[in-house]
Amino acid sequence: MAKIDLKFIDNDYDNAFIRTKVIGELIAIEILQESKSALIHLDKSTAIKFAKTLRTEINKIKEVNNG
Repeated sequence: MAKIDLKFIDNDYDNAFIRTKVIGELIAIEILQESKSALIHLDKSTAIKFAKTLRTEINKIKEVNNG
C-alpha cells in the first residue's frame, strides 16, 4: 500500500495545514500550525454535511468571480 500524507496547506502560511484521516467510524480533521494543533472528530452524516457546506461556499466564490 502506498504511504501518502495528503495535507491541505494554508494559503498564507506554508507551515499551517489541515489533514484528515479515518479513525474507526469517525472522520478526524487535524489543523496544525507551527507547534499548535487542533483535532475534531465528525461522524459520517456530519462530515457529509460539512462537505456539502464547503462546496456551497466554493460555489459562492465562483459566483463572485463570474459576476
